[in-house]
Amino acid sequence: MAHRPKRTFRQRPAESSDSDGADELSAEPGTRKEQETSGPAEEGPPSGGGRAQVAERPRRVRGARGRGRGRVWATSRRAPGAAPRAEAGGVQESRTVDLSTDEEDGTHHSSESKDDQSSSSDSSGSLEEKEFSSTVKIPDAAFIQAARRKRELARAQGDYISLDVKHPITISGTKRNSDDDPESEPDDHEKRIPFAPKPQTLRQRMAEETTSRNETSEESQEDESQDIWEHQQMKKAVKVIEERDIGISCSSRSQTVRKFDTSVSFSPVNLEIIKKQLNTRLTLLQDTHRSHLREYEKCMQDVKSSQSTIQHLESSSNHALNYKFYKSMKIYVENVIDCLNEKIISIQEIESSMHALLLKQAMTFMKRRQDELKHESTYLQQLSCKEETSTNGSLAVDEKTQWILEEIESRRTQRRQARVLSGNCSHQEGTSSDDELSSAEMTDFQKSHDAILQNQKKVFEDVHHDFCNIQNILLKFQQWREKFPDSYYEAFISLCIPKLLNPLIRVQLIHWNPLKLDSIDLKQMPWFTSVEEFMEDSKKEDSSDKKILSAVINKTVIPRLTDFIEFIWDPLSTSQTTSLIMHCRVILEEHSTYENEVSKSKQDLFKSIVSRMKKAIEDDIFIPLYPKSAIENKTSPHAKFQERQFWSGLKLFSNILLWNGLLPDDTLRELGLGKLLNRYLITALQNAIPGPDAVKKCKQIAACLPEKWFQDSAMRTSIPQLENFIQFLLQSAHKLSRSEFRDEVKEIILILVKIKALNQAESFIEEYHLDHLKL
Repeated sequence: MAHRPKRTFRQRPAESSDSDGADELSAEPGTRKEQETSGPAEEGPPSGGGRAQVAERPRRVRGARGRGRGRVWATSRRAPGAAPRAEAGGVQESRTVDLSTDEEDGTHHSSESKDDQSSSSDSSGSLEEKEFSSTVKIPDAAFIQAARRKRELARAQGDYISLDVKHPITISGTKRNSDDDPESEPDDHEKRIPFAPKPQTLRQRMAEETTSRNETSEESQEDESQDIWEHQQMKKAVKVIEERDIGISCSSRSQTVRKFDTSVSFSPVNLEIIKKQLNTRLTLLQDTHRSHLREYEKCMQDVKSSQSTIQHLESSSNHALNYKFYKSMKIYVENVIDCLNEKIISIQEIESSMHALLLKQAMTFMKRRQDELKHESTYLQQLSCKEETSTNGSLAVDEKTQWILEEIESRRTQRRQARVLSGNCSHQEGTSSDDELSSAEMTDFQKSHDAILQNQKKVFEDVHHDFCNIQNILLKFQQWREKFPDSYYEAFISLCIPKLLNPLIRVQLIHWNPLKLDSIDLKQMPWFTSVEEFMEDSKKEDSSDKKILSAVINKTVIPRLTDFIEFIWDPLSTSQTTSLIMHCRVILEEHSTYENEVSKSKQDLFKSIVSRMKKAIEDDIFIPLYPKSAIENKTSPHAKFQERQFWSGLKLFSNILLWNGLLPDDTLRELGLGKLLNRYLITALQNAIPGPDAVKKCKQIAACLPEKWFQDSAMRTSIPQLENFIQFLLQSAHKLSRSEFRDEVKEIILILVKIKALNQAESFIEEYHLDHLKL
């Protein structure tokens, strides 16, 4: 075997592929072995082969990526830096380039079958022995170009390059053809490796750095575009492979279906056999069809019988009827409750608006009366004392007081003219209710009142009558009571109906004003008549439905009436008091059968009435006391003011006693006799001049007293609260008996008799020998 020449390696550029590095490393063991056998001349600095180990790294080929390169053994060329070593060692360096395939081709060979692997390994072994033994021949440029094209075509076809290459090539002539053919660029192994850096100037180094930066950027762009291209190609390959697999699977299935086993033999077929088989098949199908028809008829009969059974059960089953009725009733009540819950906010807002409007009007009247009383009293007090007078002797009055006094006198003049036109000449000054409003104020009030009533009508305009009409709602419960009375009474419907009807009744009570005489009566309201009819239709005598009306009044009407009494009612107004008493009698007397249910609400109502009358006595009653010289003249301002205030107090006294029969007697006597008569009226009478006017006032007081207080025939003395009044009557009778007013003495005796002060009357008659007045 010929001696294998030593190999020298030159440095490969950065663009060389990884496969070249792997092939070079595979050839190193033989080289190292030869170097170990070499003499001392190869020791010391590393040789060309050693430098190739250092410099040899995976690099990328400048052109297409992953391009395989062959290796060719050739005579080494001395690099500029390697000349000293060649002369010192005296050993002629040589190098070889192997034209075997790169790592990619080796990888491709590994994916082939076992036979191919064994044949390729045998061929590679024989090729290596021949290369070692044969003489190195350098191929020309045309041969190199043909081999290069062959490799490119093999890569494009996905094939591999066989290692059985028997055409050694050389690299001679490549430099000569490089200028003629631009594509004949020397490969990586053809370039000279510089082992020593060449000295460079500053300008060259700067230019080299700039060039390296540009090359780096270009390489990065090329790498990026190459990655994008590879990604697109892989997607195309995957898509093509999937379509090919689908086509193969479809073709395989079609081939499977069409596959026919020709080895199977069939018996001969004639028309008789076919006809017989068809008749048999037809008979079977007809039998199956008849069985299906029988099953269908049976199913239809079962459906009809089931429907008739359902109808029969629905028509004859009480439980089914009960369930249907209860379910419909439950749904109806739930819908009514949902509707009322939605509307209750609007109802409360409208009620509050009406209450605020009436309260504002009542407070206006009350404040004006108290202000006028205060200013007029102050003016008369200054007039009587004459503390502040002007130079001409007239009283100095501020503009506000003067304006108020003129307003008061103007309204009094208007009332006098109205009484003259109506023919009421017996009216006393001070008994009028000063509740006149100006035309502008009356217009504003009426406008607001009408707007509230319009909102009241819109509350249930979007609701069906079955859910907002009290009569329709009660009709549903009446049907329940007639069909299933036991369950109706067991459900305590009589306790639920008042709560259910509460919002609907409150809507009808929005325009109801119990302080006006022309206000609609409760008995005439639709809800009242509907509830009464529902109660009358109850067949049971001791039915709990008899309490529904009293419960409705207790829960709905009395609270609204209490609000009127506490905030809006004026006890000094006889018209308001009369109308209020009328409505209270309807509520408390005609529906007092079940007093236990309304006892609490009645007590609250009575407390509000008593409290309001006490407040009126304390705030509105004022009877001044002037010297007799100031009141002797009936036309003087002091006498007129005192007269008006006395009759105003007497009016309140009469209004308080109108509650006789509704309020307890003890309460009325305490308020009317104890707080008003004895404290204010008797004091004013004692300060007045005895005469016909005083007797007239006493007679009016006696007329206000309830007759039932003096119905006891065995009664000889009056009630204790009238003791001061009786003493004043006796004193007045003594004074008048010695004057020319003897007829007034008779009037006083009759007053004493009326109030059952019989003992005092008889004593007076005997003392003054008035036998014609004996009882």
